[in-house]
Amino acid sequence: MSIVRDFRQRFAFLLLSLLLALHGPATGAWAASAELAARTCKQVSTCEDAVILWCNGHRRADGDGDGIPCENVCSTREQVNEIRRVIGC
Repeated sequence: MSIVRDFRQRFAFLLLSLLLALHGPATGAWAASAELAARTCKQVSTCEDAVILWCNGHRRADGDGDGIPCENVCSTREQVNEIRRVIGC
């Protein structure tokens, strides 16, 4: 099972790296998106990282569908929405 997870993480990283290369250099919070793509909720340490992960397509970050990704670091929907507003997601 870890081989599949490792493949998925590497694929996500490579895909985001390719997208960033095609669309020019990223700035601000999105600059770290390729690095975050290979992470899971257990591996993020801030709500901002969790929201970036979620906005970049890691839909399992909000497993219960309540609009709050990675509830181990994000507490409220208001907090998540403010971060989304700031980073443009």
